Amino acid sequence: MAERPYTLLSCSMSLDGYLDTATAPRLLLSNDADFDRVDDVRASCDALLVGANTIRKDNPRLLVRSAERREQRVASGLSPSPIKVTVTRRGLLDAAASFFTFGPADKIVYCATASATEAARRLESVASVVDAGEGVDMQWLISDLGDRGVRRLMVEGGRTILTQFLTAGLADELQLVVAPFFVGDSRGCRFVGDGQFPWNPGHRATLAETRQIGDVVLLRYALSPRFAT
Repeated sequence: MAERPYTLLSCSMSLDGYLDTATAPRLLLSNDADFDRVDDVRASCDALLVGANTIRKDNPRLLVRSAERREQRVASGLSPSPIKVTVTRRGLLDAAASFFTFGPADKIVYCATASATEAARRLESVASVVDAGEGVDMQWLISDLGDRGVRRLMVEGGRTILTQFLTAGLADELQLVVAPFFVGDSRGCRFVGDGQFPWNPGHRATLAETRQIGDVVLLRYALSPRFAT
């Protein structure tokens, strides 16, 4: 069995810890300079993962945006953008979503057994659907990605996925960007949900870097001995 991928979690939040508001349009928490930084991180990875709800709500393309970075990847023998990965229990994904239709990267959908057959029928032309068992276990998922050659995985949300990776202790690094404003609406989506986290008042996470990027700040936390500076 291959070593599990180095797993990097990336997200942006407001000063009061929200990823988004409860209403449209999507809340933009970062700025152009930070979006470019994220693009650079994406280009360094083998796979990018978001939850199914993020695909339904935000319709992300999940691509390397910079033409120069795509060309560098191709020159290194890689696809222009990393593999796209998502996780779903119910399989309710639209084959016309941007996640599936933009870019030549491979797409993998990890789906709970109860919905896997229907999801495969709906998505067979745009993605590989993997039966991930009765409940999609993140430890099993990243082990499977490791067996598929993924060495560096970037997890971009949403809240449920971030919570699952963190509570399971599967993250090696957290890149957290803080925007300079408040949301102030408890109906919005917070950074993580309830859970028992390895990092708590008795076991603090290690802050490895603080960087101002325009009007936002990047906090990099080392969450395992495998943290790469």
